[in-house]
Amino acid sequence: MIALLQRVAGARVEIDGVAVGAIGRGLLLFVCAEAPDTEAVADRLVAKVLKLRVFADEAGKMNRSLVDVAGGLLIVSQFTLAADVTAGNRPSFIGAAPPDQGRLLYDRVVACAKSLHAPVEAGVFGASMQVHLVNDGPVTIPLRMDA
Repeated sequence: MIALLQRVAGARVEIDGVAVGAIGRGLLLFVCAEAPDTEAVADRLVAKVLKLRVFADEAGKMNRSLVDVAGGLLIVSQFTLAADVTAGNRPSFIGAAPPDQGRLLYDRVVACAKSLHAPVEAGVFGASMQVHLVNDGPVTIPLRMDA
């Protein structure tokens, strides 16, 4: 599973101009399932995201997790994270999971996150979305969880 994590001062995702998910301070998580991924991989990704120490403590060091700061988590599906651009100029997305599997694993990430943390908001799998964010830091971290 491929993910891109951004620490944000705030973020929202819209479909046709209507907000379907929004958070204040917290993390924006873009998620892409790959063919070998399983529900266990999705669960490990969520556990890692919730424990990553990417928020400043009193000394200004990145030493606090999303849970520690009671921040929001906005999860957005993004199959383009699997882009392969090694040949030619048009990305190939052959590494991304097929849509049915991708939806199942995205839904698992969202459900797992909601069972362990609040607030959790999410985009809509497969929808054309507009994501608005204020990156805090900026802090952007790529993550990969292998099956």
